[in-house]
Amino acid sequence: KEYEYDKLMLAPGGIAVIPPIEGINLPGIFTIRDVDDTKAVKAFITQNKPTRAAVIGGGFIGLEMAENLHASGMKVTIIETADQVMPPLDYEMAVELHQHLREKGVELRLKTVLKKISAKGGVLELKTDSGAVDVDMVILGIGVRPNVALAKAAGLELGVTGGIKTNEYMVTSDKDIYVAGDAVEVVHKVTGKPALIALAGGANKQARVAAMHIAGKDKKMRRALGSSVVKVFDFTAAMTGANEKMLKDSGLEYDKVYLHPGSHAGYYQGACPLSMKLLFSLQDGKVLGAQAVGRDGADKRIDVIAAAMAADMTVYDLGELELCYAPPYSSARDPVNYAGDIAANLLTNGFRQFFWSDCDDLAKRGEYLLDARTTAEYNKGSIPGAVHIPLHELRKRIKEVPKDRTVYVFCQSGLRSYLASRILLQLGVDAVNLSGGFLSWQTIAKEKGLV
Repeated sequence: KEYEYDKLMLAPGGIAVIPPIEGINLPGIFTIRDVDDTKAVKAFITQNKPTRAAVIGGGFIGLEMAENLHASGMKVTIIETADQVMPPLDYEMAVELHQHLREKGVELRLKTVLKKISAKGGVLELKTDSGAVDVDMVILGIGVRPNVALAKAAGLELGVTGGIKTNEYMVTSDKDIYVAGDAVEVVHKVTGKPALIALAGGANKQARVAAMHIAGKDKKMRRALGSSVVKVFDFTAAMTGANEKMLKDSGLEYDKVYLHPGSHAGYYQGACPLSMKLLFSLQDGKVLGAQAVGRDGADKRIDVIAAAMAADMTVYDLGELELCYAPPYSSARDPVNYAGDIAANLLTNGFRQFFWSDCDDLAKRGEYLLDARTTAEYNKGSIPGAVHIPLHELRKRIKEVPKDRTVYVFCQSGLRSYLASRILLQLGVDAVNLSGGFLSWQTIAKEKGLV
């Protein structure tokens, strides 16, 4: 059929990425893009009762499918070419998901490339560059690409990312054709660069802007933050803005802080540790991105920071936000306030910091590492080579601390070592604090099998 139009709205969405490898179209291999796809998977499980499944790709769809297949009673293996799952997270934040997945019995094969799939006696053999895996079914969760076939046929301009290029009203290169959704190339608010962000929230907002413009209203589309969240068994991972990889690629000057606050007041039952990372501009303290992983409260904190970023707030503003407080829900200073305060302290020369990634090199160089935790904490493990002086003993044992070299201080999460570093600085010792403390270092050490 042919249709005439005054204004045309396109919403073709995305297409699941299917790698061009041998055996990729065998029975028992599925992509997940719509409801019919999920029905096909469910029907296959009901009919064939598989006990082993492989998920190719560790992004949003891959992780959600891994959890659901596990809940169906299957042994699940995730095969991912990168060294981490959930690409929008930075590595050290994704590692927490790695450890939780393994605790749940999911096998992770990271830095692994799928080469070929063969069928033998009802079993699918997955050949990778690190060995073979036999499974009963496969889910392809590699990602999506923009569905631009119709746009190309219509002669619409595509952007550098391969998505359909639009202006701020979602108008394409044809003034009478609009587009919204996964096929659109957007501009990232932080980096200012073109990006593909296949998320439902942005798609809905784009559609509203297009509809209002068609109706004669002057509403513009804001630049994208890419705020997103994923459930991984008992954990939630949430993120907004730019991650550190994006900031490095963009050449923006930034700094970062790590913190491990409780999801709510520690003296109220049910509080869970929350790992957070805040990225901000060195020039003016503007918030550039944030990530949070934990059992409770991650989405709430990232939502707040996303709203702050939409309003171009700084880390100083985060520290002053008046957020809801009662012991079952938060602390008197919410983790968002806490993150803003730490970053503000850095920008106002309150202290200097080092990171988990520096620890191995510092130990090899024989630098003075000071563990300011309690004896009970220290006896459970410490960073190799560290000298133990608990915070409450520091002043009376100050003669044990060298004044002719930098002292690298850490505690469990960073607060007590910050206090220790302030004491040392006031007593004439050049002290630097470990951002995120022993917990940040321990997470990576566990991943590397060092503890």
